Amino acid sequence: MSIMSKLNTSIKLTCLAVGLFTTNLIYAAENTIKIGVLHSLSGSMAISESTLKDTLLMLVDEQNKKGGVLGKQIEAVVVDPASNWSLFSEKARELLAKDKVSAVFGCWTSVSRKSVLPIFEELNGILFYPVQYEGEESSKNIFYTGAAPNQQAIPAVDYLKKEFNIERWVLVGTDYVYPRTTNKILETYLKDHYGVKDSDIMINYTPFSHSDWQSIIADIKKFGATGKKTAVISTINGDANVPFYKELSNQGITANQLPVIAFSVGEEELSGIDTAPLVGHLAAWNYFQSLDTDLNSEFIDNWHSFAKSDKRVTNDPMEATYIGFNMWVKAVEKAGTDDPTAVQNALIGVTVPNLSGSYAVMMPNHHITKPIMIGEIQNDGQFEVVYESAGTIVGDEWSDYLPSSKSMIADWRAPLACGKYDVSKKVCLKD
Repeated sequence: MSIMSKLNTSIKLTCLAVGLFTTNLIYAAENTIKIGVLHSLSGSMAISESTLKDTLLMLVDEQNKKGGVLGKQIEAVVVDPASNWSLFSEKARELLAKDKVSAVFGCWTSVSRKSVLPIFEELNGILFYPVQYEGEESSKNIFYTGAAPNQQAIPAVDYLKKEFNIERWVLVGTDYVYPRTTNKILETYLKDHYGVKDSDIMINYTPFSHSDWQSIIADIKKFGATGKKTAVISTINGDANVPFYKELSNQGITANQLPVIAFSVGEEELSGIDTAPLVGHLAAWNYFQSLDTDLNSEFIDNWHSFAKSDKRVTNDPMEATYIGFNMWVKAVEKAGTDDPTAVQNALIGVTVPNLSGSYAVMMPNHHITKPIMIGEIQNDGQFEVVYESAGTIVGDEWSDYLPSSKSMIADWRAPLACGKYDVSKKVCLKD
């Protein structure tokens, strides 16, 4: 064979290999549905968000073993926005525009969610948001599987008032939109519903990753030493919770003296803390690992197997992720496509089991039905449920306790298709 013939043969073989490789890529793409995982794997929020990434990988693996969705395998595209709010929007755009994901599961803080919201509305993406938040929002492109204030914060205040006859209130949180808006709602509720005076409410905010709690805890202790029963409502987020609880122990503050109820502390955050001095302090969630149901036991077993550790805990945002993922699968199957517009419409009314024994329904305002539970910290870092609502509660996107929003509703069904409808003026408002 001549040199030229050998060269031509080599070129043909190379082209054939490239063609086969390209064909395989196209085949793989046609038989795969991508979803995005947008959670911080580094920075101040990694302590909370990393577990949700692992949860999604477990759920994808389980669903793929069942045959995927629409006969296609699900591929998770994982990115790390690194607790950087501007990076969240950059990564969200990459997932939607470059990776062409069908839906995204992610964000923890409200500031991260608000950073990506315009991207999802611009590119018509779908975001499943799995964490409790402050409300005052309803987007066509976001499905909120965490609690709204009426599913967590308001019932927590009612519980403290009823069970402990609390008269003085400390609202302590991380300095961003969720704590500030939630506390604004709570402050109004305390004053209007229970007649609490300004002098009996103490409010304090600290930056993310705040670590020096000595003087703040001392001030809280002093505020609660007036003879009136006092409680702390904590909206502290991320790794700042570890030194906060350690300082409570250092200053000898027990639940009998001054109970703390947290909205952003669960089993995961407590896993690195000696909880013996914290027994009796509380958390308000819609799920706890300690719930005794068959479905929860199965979920915990699957989690331990996937994580290859019996020490890995479960928590509320994991259940919200579980609910959101299963709702997405069901909606895609209902729509017969993963097209975002079709799935958005199909999601309303979708019903899936939650891990506590009831059902989660996606409502027209893109919020779900949830029970509310109060858990008491135990020696082993788990929670004993001391209160559970009689049934599930529909998430209220616009608070009934703020004058600016009490006449607002959201309903994304046609013909209204509005996230901020003023029922008194009969008009759809734009933010």
